[in-house]
Amino acid sequence: MWKSNQTCVTEIVFLGFSDFQALQVLLFVVVFAFYMVALLGNSLIVIVTVTDRALCTPMYFFLRNLSFLEIGYTSVMIPKMLLNLLSETQTISFVGCSTQMYFFILFSITECCLLSDMAYDRYVAICHPLKYTLVMNQRVCAQMAASSWTIGTLVAFGQTASIFTLPFCGSNNISHFFCDVLPVLRLATTDTRKNEAAVAIVAVVFIFIPFLLILLSYILILSAILRIPSAAGQRKAFSTCSSHLIVVSLFYGTITFTYVRPKSIYSLGGDRLLSLLYTVVTPMFNPIVYCLRNKEVRRALRKSIVRQTSFLIQCGEE
Repeated sequence: MWKSNQTCVTEIVFLGFSDFQALQVLLFVVVFAFYMVALLGNSLIVIVTVTDRALCTPMYFFLRNLSFLEIGYTSVMIPKMLLNLLSETQTISFVGCSTQMYFFILFSITECCLLSDMAYDRYVAICHPLKYTLVMNQRVCAQMAASSWTIGTLVAFGQTASIFTLPFCGSNNISHFFCDVLPVLRLATTDTRKNEAAVAIVAVVFIFIPFLLILLSYILILSAILRIPSAAGQRKAFSTCSSHLIVVSLFYGTITFTYVRPKSIYSLGGDRLLSLLYTVVTPMFNPIVYCLRNKEVRRALRKSIVRQTSFLIQCGEE
């Protein structure tokens, strides 16, 4: 994608699994299983929310965007990771590394924005139910989703272009299993303080500000729920946002501990483990959480399975 005139490195060598060479086959099986669950689960949510008219609401529109994003997010990194687990040399081309980083940033920033969109949707639904259909109309939802994807695209382009136009004429080894921003930036053979400052600014503006908006939304939601007189009404209101709250906790919990924890408790092994969690495990849990805790999604899935089963039986009889 981008290439500096001073670039000497033609490929990046991953050392993320070098400490676990005896377990690489086991890691391949585990990661492949998680990837299949994430891929199939998120694909099912996309299909069901498109085909079932009962799920044509703002909440499921954003959930469809989130599931589509998770498919892309995992597919950018995991197939290459699986291929490397079966190879003696775990490498990626310099161009491939820049492409992987671009999409990693795009999907990560877009997910932060989409999660804040979903929190706002739940805030309007619970705190202003009479205005919900007016405020969260189809045009507004489309604009919010498009803004999230646009922000992710622009930030990814800016960050990736600024990093991969730096000179890379030293080591090409990174203690990671994909082209994460900071490990690649450390390979640059020049002063990278401006780039590191830019990464920090992006983290504050496009990761933590959306998190603060989510936090504010849930403070207002909790306040509104506590004002509901009946316990049954409180449970019903909370159940509409509990799945989103779990997904937010999983996503921000792993990312925050990965990038914001004190240097005194930092370790390469711990960093790689946390990266595995938010690249492999978290995307798998999203469809599980929404399917297990959401009656409408479960009903739509059962309806879809019955419909497909009936179709196959009819085809078999013919």
